[in-house]
Amino acid sequence: MSVGPFLERLRRGPAILGDGAWGTMLFSRGLSTGDAPERVCLERPGLLTEIAGLYLAAGAEVVTTNTFGANPERLALHGLADRLEEICAAAVASVRKATGDRAWVSGSIGPTGSLLAPLGRLDPAVASAGFARQAAALAAAGADLLCVETMTDLAEAELAVRAARVAAPGLPVVATMSFEATRRGFFTVMGASPKQAAVRLAAAGADAVGANCGDGETMAGIVREFRAHGDLPVAVRPNAGLPTFVEGALVHPETPEAMAARVPELLEAGVRLLGGCCGTTPDHIRALRLAIDGRG
Repeated sequence: MSVGPFLERLRRGPAILGDGAWGTMLFSRGLSTGDAPERVCLERPGLLTEIAGLYLAAGAEVVTTNTFGANPERLALHGLADRLEEICAAAVASVRKATGDRAWVSGSIGPTGSLLAPLGRLDPAVASAGFARQAAALAAAGADLLCVETMTDLAEAELAVRAARVAAPGLPVVATMSFEATRRGFFTVMGASPKQAAVRLAAAGADAVGANCGDGETMAGIVREFRAHGDLPVAVRPNAGLPTFVEGALVHPETPEAMAARVPELLEAGVRLLGGCCGTTPDHIRALRLAIDGRG
């Protein structure tokens, strides 16, 4: 599945269905809290192929790589910074082994986990170089697009998008941020609004913008905000509800059916790329597939 048709689908529709959570699936298969999910790319690539295959079978047209934290800052915490390229190559290969040419492979690029100077210690130039290194590695490994996701600092999101544009000029870039509903509207924890994100991420070079890792009840409103302040396609990947503790374990309670019930409103609001974030599984994606196809 080539880049041209992906961009055409984004712009004209019908909506593209992405996959669901990877962390949720990895934790259910033995990953421990505190472990680096990216280490799985090196040590258990077959597990990634299994998960990718489950999402493909559920109807996903875009399957994500297990590289959310594969930037030098995060990898250094686990002694893996010098293996970034190896991790990205293994992550893409693992997904491609399951999907072949039946789905687009999306290279995941998450935040550094550190505050940019002057608020924090991380030099923006260092962060940018790290994002460029990750984007280049994912492109070289054969990713079809890049997804800058779960950003809360708009300046960091801009750095990542611009770095991806330079390091992987042939790949589409989707950029999504995490918003919360407040009495003043939708904002990230760093104070960015959908309006600001729509304008600045478009200027940075994103091909699509939107939100992920938030409550599904808020997503249609966020989509309308993005569409009111820009003309780029909008992508959303809500969580399976707000996390709660049940018998000492953190769970996301929203059922596949409840998530799928929001699809008509999201499509009417103008979503072009829809998937799931924390707590979602192949069952959630299967329900979204049925709803998008009008059979749910």
